[in-house]
Amino acid sequence: MAALTYLDLYSNHLEGFIPEFFGNMTSLTHLDLGGNHLEGLIPTSFGNMTAITFINLGGNLLEGSIPEAFGNMTTLEHLDLSHIYNLDVEISKFSWISMKYLDLDSSPISGPMPNFTLMPSLQVLRLSSTQLRGNVSKSIGQLSQLSELDISANFIEGVMSEAHFSRLFHLFFLNLSYNPGLVLNMSPDWNPPFQLWSIHIGSCMLGHFPKWIQTQKDLDVIEMPNSKISGCIPNTFWNFPAKLMRIDLSNNEIRGAICDDNQSGGRNISKSVFDNPSVDLSVDLSSNQLEGSIPLVLFEVGALNLSNNRLSELHSLCNVTKFLPLIFLDISYNQLSGELPDCWSYMKGLKILLLANNKLSGRIPVSIGSLTKIESLHLGNNSLIGELPSSLKKLRKLIVLDVAENNLVGPIPAWIGKSMKQIAILSLRSNYFNGSIPLHFCGLENLQVLDLSSNNLSSGIPTCLGNLSAMKESGSTVHSEAILDDYYFEELFEVWKGQENELKNLFLLKNMDLSSNKLMGEIPREITELVALVSLNLSRNNLSGQIPQEIGRLESLDVLDLSKNHLSGRIPSSLSQIDRLNTLDLSNNSLSGKIPTGTQLQARDAAAYMGNPELCGDPLPKCPGEENPTIGKASQEDQDAFISKGFFISAAAGFIVAFWGVCLTLIFVKSWRYRYFKALNNAGDWLYVTVAVRKAKLLRIIKS
Repeated sequence: MAALTYLDLYSNHLEGFIPEFFGNMTSLTHLDLGGNHLEGLIPTSFGNMTAITFINLGGNLLEGSIPEAFGNMTTLEHLDLSHIYNLDVEISKFSWISMKYLDLDSSPISGPMPNFTLMPSLQVLRLSSTQLRGNVSKSIGQLSQLSELDISANFIEGVMSEAHFSRLFHLFFLNLSYNPGLVLNMSPDWNPPFQLWSIHIGSCMLGHFPKWIQTQKDLDVIEMPNSKISGCIPNTFWNFPAKLMRIDLSNNEIRGAICDDNQSGGRNISKSVFDNPSVDLSVDLSSNQLEGSIPLVLFEVGALNLSNNRLSELHSLCNVTKFLPLIFLDISYNQLSGELPDCWSYMKGLKILLLANNKLSGRIPVSIGSLTKIESLHLGNNSLIGELPSSLKKLRKLIVLDVAENNLVGPIPAWIGKSMKQIAILSLRSNYFNGSIPLHFCGLENLQVLDLSSNNLSSGIPTCLGNLSAMKESGSTVHSEAILDDYYFEELFEVWKGQENELKNLFLLKNMDLSSNKLMGEIPREITELVALVSLNLSRNNLSGQIPQEIGRLESLDVLDLSKNHLSGRIPSSLSQIDRLNTLDLSNNSLSGKIPTGTQLQARDAAAYMGNPELCGDPLPKCPGEENPTIGKASQEDQDAFISKGFFISAAAGFIVAFWGVCLTLIFVKSWRYRYFKALNNAGDWLYVTVAVRKAKLLRIIKS
């Protein structure tokens, strides 16, 4: 073993401690134990491996600290101790002259940041999520061989200036993100000594647009979200090479219009970054203060997020003359007004379209039916009118359809159930849909959120809704790379527990809301077969009959609202078995009898049962015949309960405390003792005189 020079045991499910005999392998130059389940301390014998150049212990369960013997490894070039969450790393005491690669990501570092002049050969430095604090040493700027620098997600503060980058000639990857106390203060005319491929400086403090970024001609990624960038986007900002993959300027304070060469004022967007429309390029300008119209050139990307701004016009979309590469488009939460453009046929690759929460009006354009690859369509909270166009039946891959909070009319189209077989989330809430719930909905196997509330639906609840298989199984039934992509998580406004909230991670929710309609008849017993339902709201309808006895089968329920109907009969005892139930409302019906006994039902506020005159029992008044027994018997029970073992124990304890309280006071407080004995003597004298006087009077009476 002493002659062994190369040992690679990476990711072999190794467990236990690292043997001390590893230190006997003095000829070893390469040791890889990363990605295992090794625990305990790092052996001090590692210091004997004086020929070692490569060590990887990352991703294990080691603890303790780095042995000081590591300082003997003068030939060490590559050290990976990343993702060892219980390791105490104090690198400031080590001087690794030969070190080229140092990765301590997610391993807590103690002590100050080291003097990097002691590691002049460093090429890769990864210190992300290591709990680093304090200022960045200017010595880092002397690492002339450094190509990757990642000190993100720490508690670094203070100012970084040109001096911190003065000799970083080979730097191509820079990540300073998520250090909220870190300020980048570069002079406007600074020309960096490097050409970056990737820059990540989000959640730092930048102020105005950093002009030096425009000197970088090899960039693939620019990420500067949440960095307090203010002012307008410089027209020259877009002058980047066509290979750029991602621009993220979200959550800043950028204001003004995004101009192109078709607008007045002589301001335009340089089209170099958009010269070759690419599905690989994503632009995120969300959560700023941008206003005006959207330049057509911005649509020549794969993903465009302009949500949460003040943009007002979308008309440029109809100036398109070629197919656009867009897959993802989000312009929700803006001030878009007027009718939706009817020129969506140039976006046949679009998979996600979010236009909710604007001021759009008019009818839903027929050309949206040409988006045959679309999976998620959000048009909610606008002022759209008319019926759902029949062209939407072509959207056979649709998983999410949200047209809630509009002025749509007519019957709910049956073709939703026939054509949109993949639909998982369907929200038609707060419109003017009438007629009945289509029976074809019962065949939607993936449907797990059905919101038809606040419409004018009548007739009965179809019994076949009990066939919705996705509402019988926990977990998500959705399979879509687009919807579950890193840049998009499905969200939807829903009425939840009586309030409208924006719910996230909708594919983990199983919800049926048919409230505020004119539905009649009984609650189908088959509904109780949807055992994965988390929320069931049938309130504010004209439902009658009894609550199904099997309601307790809905063991996943968090919300059950059956209020403001005409339900009668007793509350099923099985309802008390739903231990996850947080919100229950059975008020304003015609329920009768005693509320079943159970913590889930008795712990409710009485408001959950109000408006049912014949309902009784805790938390409502007691039912007839449940009054207390006779007063005499109760009094006797009270007396028996009063004179108990506890009573005598309490009396004895009280006597002891009072007795010793008085005695100890007389012993230690001289003035009290003096007054006490004086009072005692006076009482004795008074008693003696009184007895003597009465005795003398008695003798005189006898003698006389």
